[in-house]
This record gives sequence, structure tokens and C-alpha cells, in this order.
Amino acid sequence: MTYKINGTEITLQPTIGRWLSRDILGIDGNGHAIYPGVYQFELQWQLEDVSEYYQLLSFFDGLTATGTVVVDLPKLRSSTYAFYAYTGCVIQEPDFGGYFTEHTKQVKLLVTNIRAI
Repeated sequence: MTYKINGTEITLQPTIGRWLSRDILGIDGNGHAIYPGVYQFELQWQLEDVSEYYQLLSFFDGLTATGTVVVDLPKLRSSTYAFYAYTGCVIQEPDFGGYFTEHTKQVKLLVTNIRAI
């Protein structure tokens, strides 16, 4: 099981992948929290070759054609560790913390607009 964007396997699989907590938008009249209908997932790499970082940039640059991507991520709210292809996702521009011996370090890629329920 691997992370993919638009059916293409990410060359270097992330060191960490995690679902981010949703912010509470408000409280309804019964005291229940109101959450947004979409989730976010963050992928992190400790160290990447520049060509591997360029692959992430290419995925982001490809958004201009359709506006959304299909991302294979660990399925949210599943009793097993299985990947699922989420459609209609948006990826933010990848970011990194600096260069280290011709590599990028502390790379992050945020996937948003994930409809997981």
C-alpha cells in the first residue's frame, strides 16, 4: 500500500502521514460541535533528494489543468490499515525547511478538501 497522486506512486514514500484534527466551526442549539465536511491530511519527509521534491512540485503544478487530484491515503475511520483513493482533493504547494547536502529537509505536503465520510 502506497501513497499516490493521480495514480502515480510518490517516488519516496513519506516518513509520516497523518490526518489533521478538524476545527470546530461552532456549537449547535443542543450543545453539539459543528465540524466542516472536509478533512486534511499532512505528508512529511525528513530528507528528500531534490528530484523527489520536484515530483511533489509537479503534482502541485498539475492542479492548474483540473483543479483537483485523486490521492491514495490510509482510509479514515477504518478498522484496518488500508489505502483508499480520495477524489476531488486539493494539494497545497509543498514546503521545506531548507537545504542539507544537496537535499531538501523537513518537507511537508498538505492535502485538503478530502471528503472522507
